Amino acid sequence: MLALGSDHAGLPLKREIMGFLDENGIEYKDFGTYTEDSCDYAVFAERVCLAIQSGECEQGVLCCGTGVGISMAANKMRGIRCVVCTDCYSAKMSREHNNANVLAMGSRVVGAELAKMIVDTFLKTGFLGGRHERRVQQIMALERGETLQ
Repeated sequence: MLALGSDHAGLPLKREIMGFLDENGIEYKDFGTYTEDSCDYAVFAERVCLAIQSGECEQGVLCCGTGVGISMAANKMRGIRCVVCTDCYSAKMSREHNNANVLAMGSRVVGAELAKMIVDTFLKTGFLGGRHERRVQQIMALERGETLQ
């Protein structure tokens, strides 16, 4: 199951992504926002990330105006590796090399058709493991406040 979330600025892009997911039979849960009323992106980043932390959802997609603010909030949550992507190559590499589990995009930066391709790439790409596993473990160690020196 995929977790979706957005603030008011990201809502139009999230709706486009929902249409793409529906067309492709991909299950998701929408954690809001549901209106274009001004709201705070961190609230929706937290909702999506809590669903991933609990195991309710495996991955997430977040949208705000640029993708930056909502990704910064998501990355404060333990176990979350959120990446802002504006191209398919970054989406692919973030999955293969970094085992990213949340994708963030900006509705004021990425058009709907490109966003659908980015989501498709993100969801279809797996983690390569191997030498990359060590690096992901280092990221998680930093998250726990450990030093790598």
